[in-house]
Amino acid sequence: MNSTDHLLPESLLTALPDGWTASAPDSGDAPELAELLRRHEKQARGWAGSSEDDVLIEVSARGYMTRENVILRDPDGVLRGWAGAHDRAAGRMLLVMLVDTRLDDETADEIAELLLGWGDEAAKRVGAERGLDVQQIDTGAFADDRRQQRWLERAGFTKVRTWWQMSRPVTADDSDLDSEPGEGVLIRPVERLGTGMPSEEDLRIVHDVLESAFADHFNSHEETFDEFVFRLREDPGHRWDHWWIAELTEDGKEAEPAGALVGAVVEGEDGEPDGSYVEYIGVLANARGRGVAKSLLATVIADAASRGRDRVGLEVDADSPTGADSLYTSMGWRMKYTTESWHKDVPVS
Repeated sequence: MNSTDHLLPESLLTALPDGWTASAPDSGDAPELAELLRRHEKQARGWAGSSEDDVLIEVSARGYMTRENVILRDPDGVLRGWAGAHDRAAGRMLLVMLVDTRLDDETADEIAELLLGWGDEAAKRVGAERGLDVQQIDTGAFADDRRQQRWLERAGFTKVRTWWQMSRPVTADDSDLDSEPGEGVLIRPVERLGTGMPSEEDLRIVHDVLESAFADHFNSHEETFDEFVFRLREDPGHRWDHWWIAELTEDGKEAEPAGALVGAVVEGEDGEPDGSYVEYIGVLANARGRGVAKSLLATVIADAASRGRDRVGLEVDADSPTGADSLYTSMGWRMKYTTESWHKDVPVS
């Protein structure tokens, strides 16, 4: 049993169907969890894209510094359900909840209710540790996944946002797309030290820029520098040479940070080329309208082309008043699929 089994509430253990068991998973459960996730993606979205590495972020010993998980097995020992809570930032807890698509509807409904109830209990613990009166649970669903949406509605969640998952094809001709940044805009990679590690000063610039740029965005929750860096380093696609800083340069003035982009690699499946993904792109309010975002995007496209990748993906808020989607569309991005954010506020006491 995992050392976090003591976190399983008695209310869950006593409510399990006859013969079912609950436990906290570890890395040894990752293959089964990955298959559970891939079946879910295939049914809800039409294709599977996650890997065992994606699951290990959630259930490895390292992940338990900010996460807790529970898995449910049927009387035959088959893994049928998984819920994971991630203390993402003060006031915001991410929840993943999956139920085996092969279960009959009645049993699936029961398991989903148990896992979402566990999520409520996890939110109370996370909120109490943060000293909060109310803890937000932030979870999601694919736009066409009526099964997941129905469970969330029953559990008191509300759909609050829609997100477009977009992709842009990349060819070798894009390798010089970054040759003409906006006037007065300089794009540079985060400085690397002799050890190969990045400069902490530059990492703090990226963090500060993104915190400021997203301060007025939907569901923004302040994240400390240590939380930010630790979380991004967990991503299996993380690479230090995928971080860029945009600066404004004017005659006679010292260059000032204006924007930042954090990218990642997405490994191709079955021999297909890898892709790049824009984890974050942010521009400071006083630098908007200067071509900073376009220059950053051109940089990540050109970088992907130079590495022989065939696409760059990103996520855009479909309800954002900024009109960012028009920039992405003008640069060749097209919508691939749609996801939703669902929220629930849980009183901690």
